[in-house]
Amino acid sequence: MIVATWITFCACRSLAQVLLFLSSSNSLPPFWETFVSVVTGTGTMGNSCVCRDDSDLEDHHHGSSRVMRGNARRVDHGTGVGVDTGEAQSSRPRDPVRPPRRGRGPHEPRRKKQNVDGLVLDTLAVIRTLVDNDQEPPYSMITLHEMAETDDGWLEVVQSLIRVIPLDDPLGPAVITLLLDECPLPTKDALQKLSDMLNLSAAIARQDALIPAKHRNTTAVLGCLAEKLAGTVLVYTLLFNLKYSEAHPTVMLFALIALEKFSQTSENKLTVSESCISNRLAVLESWSEHPDYLKRQVGFCSQWSLDNLFLKEGRQFTYEKVNLTNINAMLNSNDVSEYLKISPTGLEARCDASSFESVRCTFCVDSGVWYYEVTVITSGVMQIGWATKDSKFLNHEGYGIGDDEYSCAYDGCRQLIWYNARSKPHSHPCWKEGDAIGFLLDLSKKQMIFYLNGHQLPPEKQVFSSATSGFFAAASFMSYQQCEFNFGAKPFRHPPSVKFSTFNDFASLLPSEKIILPRHRRLALLKQVSIRDNCCTLCCDVMADTELRPCGHGGMCMECALQLETCPLCRQDIQTRIRLIAHVS
Repeated sequence: MIVATWITFCACRSLAQVLLFLSSSNSLPPFWETFVSVVTGTGTMGNSCVCRDDSDLEDHHHGSSRVMRGNARRVDHGTGVGVDTGEAQSSRPRDPVRPPRRGRGPHEPRRKKQNVDGLVLDTLAVIRTLVDNDQEPPYSMITLHEMAETDDGWLEVVQSLIRVIPLDDPLGPAVITLLLDECPLPTKDALQKLSDMLNLSAAIARQDALIPAKHRNTTAVLGCLAEKLAGTVLVYTLLFNLKYSEAHPTVMLFALIALEKFSQTSENKLTVSESCISNRLAVLESWSEHPDYLKRQVGFCSQWSLDNLFLKEGRQFTYEKVNLTNINAMLNSNDVSEYLKISPTGLEARCDASSFESVRCTFCVDSGVWYYEVTVITSGVMQIGWATKDSKFLNHEGYGIGDDEYSCAYDGCRQLIWYNARSKPHSHPCWKEGDAIGFLLDLSKKQMIFYLNGHQLPPEKQVFSSATSGFFAAASFMSYQQCEFNFGAKPFRHPPSVKFSTFNDFASLLPSEKIILPRHRRLALLKQVSIRDNCCTLCCDVMADTELRPCGHGGMCMECALQLETCPLCRQDIQTRIRLIAHVS
């Protein structure tokens, strides 16, 4: 789950901004002239899944209170700082996703300005140790917000973010996004001054290529601002030329992510597409199986962009050419949060949204002993394990796998086991890129065992007090996280010593069920679907036959109504659900 609502920063994976790649020309056109003409803010992301609002949160000084997990949780990068091996602290109800930013009280003086670089680094450090859902933002963050209330202060904060956030800190881009997202919107004058200070040009960009941390941070800042201010930006040249092969892969990665977010409007998408970006992406797409996991992320994002955003004439969509003959179980593209990216093979997933995205696989088990493995592509916050169909999650509130009584998850970043929105520390070291995580489910003994590169933890049995069958492999992802699943279509790297079955040996999928369509093709098909009168407004599959009490609202089927804790129209708590037989034809 997500700890510290206000820390939803970890989510801002949408570093949306034009990450334009340096052109072969010697200078860049005044990018900011158009940027400052921006008028309105971009829309937020949503999730198609439903979540419990009454789940308990656990304070764990791992920096993982339920709210921080999705937000902060996605933020807490498994440092294992101050782990309390004692029993968990008191539970509290979950806060909204992002509570209002705390201001000064009527009698509280403005905080004395401090060294900006120190405050930024303090914020980066303290994010890892936040524990309480209800605690206020750290002093350093509040001070930075107050400084940013003036143009000069905002410029100081932005320059410091670019200057001091280290390249090797996986939480760096998230902290940049968090701080800028909480600050007041910059004025036109402030944007112009920042443009002058950054001196965006081909020559400067080439110099920055020798300082990848500065280059990556600049990209993240521009992306964050582009997400805040939507408008038309002429992309004749890109901040980082796709032809510039010496660019650091992490700069290229965040450039691609930002381009994706920047292209949410049709006009901007057309401008980016006309820059012939697809030609370079077609080259980078070959990195999707690269042994370097950073380049592999670039390859994944390039392939996804070519399939979903920047279509290349004459290029065959990946789903049309990928060989799925031996794949009998995969991630379920119909049982997934809206913004999780799933590869055309159905075995690799990535989240670049600002929410805690979740997915279940296509195969369900009721008895026996089962095993699957996951290869860690990124070492940030993911919750991976087992969940039943009753497991509910809500991405923006940080609920994912392990956040209710019907699921249990392994968190190798913060070294925690999650069950029912509560966590406890485990003895494995923090996972890292390339690690193999094993998941054994023994339904005869009613236990789950988690493995890190073949080393097992003690069995987990809590979930069986609520569920004894109907388990799926499942996972939840913080922003910028990615992993690959192996359900048995290829040999396991660290198979357990006990006898087990694999999903791939017992599952079956029709050829049509294996296809993961690009989003634009999926939307086109959905537009052709006709919806019957009086059908459920939530699933649109069956007749609406249920009324919620005491509010009296209806328009949904009983199956959907049972997944709700509050009325979706008035937000009143649901006490009973009444099936209206007369409405059924």
